Amino acid sequence: MILFLVVISVILISAVSFLNSSKFGKHPSKESLNRIQSSPNYRSGSFHNINHTPAISEGTSYFKVFKEFFIDKKESVSPKDKIPSIKTSLSDLDINEDVLIWFGHSSYFIQIDKKRILVDPVFCGSASPVSFLVKAFKGTDRYTAEDIPEIDYLFITHDHWDHLDYETVTKIKPKIKQVICGLGTGEHLEYWGYDKNIIIEKDWNEKINLEDDFIVYTTTARHFSGRGLKRNKALWLSFVLQTPSMKIFIGGDSGYDTHFKEIGNAFGEFDLAILELGQYDKKWRYIHLLPEEFLTAALELRAKRILPVHSSKFKLANHPWDEPLKLISEYNSNTEKSLNVITPMIGELVNLKDSSQNFSKWWETIK
Repeated sequence: MILFLVVISVILISAVSFLNSSKFGKHPSKESLNRIQSSPNYRSGSFHNINHTPAISEGTSYFKVFKEFFIDKKESVSPKDKIPSIKTSLSDLDINEDVLIWFGHSSYFIQIDKKRILVDPVFCGSASPVSFLVKAFKGTDRYTAEDIPEIDYLFITHDHWDHLDYETVTKIKPKIKQVICGLGTGEHLEYWGYDKNIIIEKDWNEKINLEDDFIVYTTTARHFSGRGLKRNKALWLSFVLQTPSMKIFIGGDSGYDTHFKEIGNAFGEFDLAILELGQYDKKWRYIHLLPEEFLTAALELRAKRILPVHSSKFKLANHPWDEPLKLISEYNSNTEKSLNVITPMIGELVNLKDSSQNFSKWWETIK
């Protein structure tokens, strides 16, 4: 009995110590809470979506979700082959080039109107607090924190592990001039050594005037946040980026809801909409777009060009790894008027001003 109690005590102490390690970040301090608590989206100690958003869909259960994810056999959820990629030197890009480079999942680099922008960078090889879980697919870790040049604006859509990586953001910290994120997320970054004077934290529906006629509007999303046991202490959001020459929607994670049409009515047409497509399941349909909802959201945003992200790097759902790109290509080709959905490989240059640029169905060559 004494030995059993000792073992249980050691396990509990280790668990508490692990959950209090730096990588989990920090909940908002008393100073930050003053502004957070004044948000119309913050009630009873946490942030809330505009409309009721259950974590799992009606008619299912957490047990069923757990069983399907961890126990049931699934086919092709990870590729057997190496994912193809192209290594582009970001530091050597001509600053006058207007380009986007996708790094897999929801990490990407934008160079537009002589500004360099980085969104949700995750280069540690895992989307988990422990490195041996949710590992990146073979070939998708082509880029590292060392490849990142000086960044004018770092956008963080929310604080989940597959969007905010402790190892990556601490390594690139000297290269970041400004951070733009939702309320509460900046607390993590400040805890990790970022100067609070370069962090811009905003609620939904706010405007940020940046230098050289760059404007950011913080817009809604339907999701949740949290890096540990407590959820929704920081805000999740999307962004409208207005540059001198383009308008870009940075979607972040979101289930389908009325906000896409509202954003489209308020800000569309978008030259480019970056929307998540991957890690979905009908059992959690309220927090991630399903493939059949993707084109609807793009149409409601009135997007001229659409980049699907949130796939092809990590396994966070039960669908085959290539299903998101496969299905959206099929759906788009079967519509009355197909949309300009672009599907670059990891590292492939997307010319932001060339809407006629074509991309291969690279996933069809991978097992």
